[in-house]
Amino acid sequence: MKTPKTIICCVVGTRPEAIKMAPVILELRRSSFLEPFVLATGQHTDMLRQALDFFGICADKDLAVMKENQSLDYITASVLEKVGQVLDDLKPFMVLVHGDTTTTMAASLAAFYRKIPLAHVEAGLRSGNINLPFPEELNRIVSDRVAGWWFPPTEGAKDNLLREGFDPSRIIVTGNTVIDALLWSANKVNEPASGALKIIPGTARVMLLTAHRRESWGEPLKGICRAVIRILEDFPDLWVIIPMHRNPQVRSILKSQLGDIKSVVLCDPLDYPDFVWSMKRSDLILTDSGGVQEETTVLGTPTLVMRDVTERPEAVKYGTSVLVGTNPERIHEMATKALKEPQAGAIESFKYRVSPFGAGNAAQIIIETIEDIFRKS
Repeated sequence: MKTPKTIICCVVGTRPEAIKMAPVILELRRSSFLEPFVLATGQHTDMLRQALDFFGICADKDLAVMKENQSLDYITASVLEKVGQVLDDLKPFMVLVHGDTTTTMAASLAAFYRKIPLAHVEAGLRSGNINLPFPEELNRIVSDRVAGWWFPPTEGAKDNLLREGFDPSRIIVTGNTVIDALLWSANKVNEPASGALKIIPGTARVMLLTAHRRESWGEPLKGICRAVIRILEDFPDLWVIIPMHRNPQVRSILKSQLGDIKSVVLCDPLDYPDFVWSMKRSDLILTDSGGVQEETTVLGTPTLVMRDVTERPEAVKYGTSVLVGTNPERIHEMATKALKEPQAGAIESFKYRVSPFGAGNAAQIIIETIEDIFRKS
């Protein structure tokens, strides 16, 4: 009779979490004595499931907390209570959370309240401003504070943890699992599935734009749209892909400002494979995302970060990302400069230049560490 494997509870709530935790879950499946229990909070619903499906992962439990116009209060309270109920029944050896979402913060508290060992993947990121990004900066600080093991993606993130007094023997630099996911996916994605993307001419140059941070909503987003219009006037062969955030206010601004421009593709949030295709296809990326800054270090794509600060300074130092804020003049200036220069060299360049976010083996390092923790327990 086989000895039952020890359960590691992997909590995911949003699409980015699912993508970044997928390599960890897949690596856990290969362990000889550990097994994953995938707990989806459903902070996102369809987008979360689509990301998991792409990696061949099905949630063992889906809490389905998402509702229309959900507030941060609601998400926090719902995740905290419902994750706690699952942990009471499951009694895992360890809980794994990722990054900086409200799901991560609330699930971390649920594990802490039950004195279940907590490991934080992508620990130690700091912007230095508790309101930027909001509420993610506080979420990651809280999650780090209650964790017992930390998996920072970079030496810089490790240094942040050391400055805050965390136990150095429990801090293991791993690289970022988003690089694992991107390298796993890149060779599998050669054509888009979305009809919205198929209309882009094969010879056209492409700019991808993503804006989902709360601090980008409203007037900053209108300024971004004005910059896009000016860029298109200067580069008439350029097509712009804009996966729109589901917030009605964001969609209203994008549609009113850019909806009549033929070469602007306004579409629903893309499935992960189509998003990978869009990043690979792009000559320039404008984003307020954190993860995209990491992915473009591998793709070699010039990236303008529409934020005033970033918790990924390595991408700026590496040379693929430039902080431009939301000032339309600054965005137009730097986009013009980037589009007049050749692309850095796409994914093949990764073979010769290691990304500051790791070599694509972060999940392996994480699971080997957890196996060692279990053996010593």
